[in-house]
Amino acid sequence: MGLETVVKDIMDAANAEVSRIKAETDSEVLQIVVDAKDEAKRIMGESLAKAEDDIKMMKQQEISSANLEVKRTLLNARKGILEEVYDRAFEAISSLPEAKDKELLTVILKNNEANGKRIYSNAKSEKLVRELSSLEYAGNINCAGGVVIENEDGTIRLDYTYDVILKSVNEQFLKQTSDILFG
Repeated sequence: MGLETVVKDIMDAANAEVSRIKAETDSEVLQIVVDAKDEAKRIMGESLAKAEDDIKMMKQQEISSANLEVKRTLLNARKGILEEVYDRAFEAISSLPEAKDKELLTVILKNNEANGKRIYSNAKSEKLVRELSSLEYAGNINCAGGVVIENEDGTIRLDYTYDVILKSVNEQFLKQTSDILFG
């Protein structure tokens, strides 16, 4: 066997080995590319799913925020209307005709005059209260109408002013008033 044959055999073996290694490398590279594409698809799918979830969550938060703002605006509007109703009622009570004021004061005094010694009223009703009551007139107070009856030593004051009565009725029937106005 000659040297050329040995070199040729070595070269053939080397070329065969290079071809085998190249084929294995190409196969590995192809598998890496396939795996990378699969991983990219998986990551893309997860990212899209997360983005969709984030979008749904953001949308739900925006809807909840908008609903809350609508409710807040509605409640403020209702509160404003209830305050306007109260103010109109107060104005109506403040400007009662003398006959109606006399009628109301007569009922208040009939039911409560025995509990006191002194009586107070607003300046507008002073003459009327002096006529209707046997209690000592103690002076004027700032109110829409009605009276305050006080015992002898001033420790007990019964407030029957229209202001206090209206406030009490308003608080007591606020829900019913709201239901009537707003269903």
